[in-house]
Amino acid sequence: MASVGGDNKKESELKLKLYSYWRSSCSFRVRIALNLKGLEYEYKAVNLVKGEQFSPEFTKLNPIGYVPVLVDGDLVLSDSFAILLYLEEKYPHHHPLLPQDLHKKSINFQAANIVSSSIQPLQNLATLKYIKEKVSPDEQQQLAFAKHHIEKGFVALERLLKDYAGRFATGDEVFLADLFLAPQIRSAVERFKMDMTQFPVLSRLNEAYNEIPAFQDAMPEKQPDTPLTSAS
Repeated sequence: MASVGGDNKKESELKLKLYSYWRSSCSFRVRIALNLKGLEYEYKAVNLVKGEQFSPEFTKLNPIGYVPVLVDGDLVLSDSFAILLYLEEKYPHHHPLLPQDLHKKSINFQAANIVSSSIQPLQNLATLKYIKEKVSPDEQQQLAFAKHHIEKGFVALERLLKDYAGRFATGDEVFLADLFLAPQIRSAVERFKMDMTQFPVLSRLNEAYNEIPAFQDAMPEKQPDTPLTSAS
């Protein structure tokens, strides 16, 4: 498991550590939040393809073997939803991730949960690997399975957000729902080649996310462990 980042500072000076994988959408969410809140952190790369998430070192941090994991002093916290809520509670004045309005707050939770429970787990690396090994080695069947669940979730999100979305998911400010939507939409487009023409709201939101530095800097290709870095 490689440690990336913090080359110019002693490890003890970096308060937060994020165990992440460049293509993990769950890690992507947390990277966006850290960027929005202006929080410095050390990037600790965990190569999921090589199985580093199952190493004794990592499973001491998260026994289920998933990224991301956030280390803040003596606290070790896994699961992106839990991490985001922790960061919001600890740093409420660093770009709030939740609106004050209770109605809008509930919509943020609902949209985030559609992504985190009804889409992402059904198209992640571990699920597709299981299908390949136990159900069918046919990549087209695996792709069809993933796209089915992405489309089902996107239909629900499109309907949910059509009356709330402004520039972003629930208005003109970036909140929790946006942190879940941006990585999921990007994964759907880049990895699964989803046709987004039937999702005009989500497509418009995706264009807005791509213009924000905090989102841009959190993108997979910008991470230290990405294999996509060009020679230039």
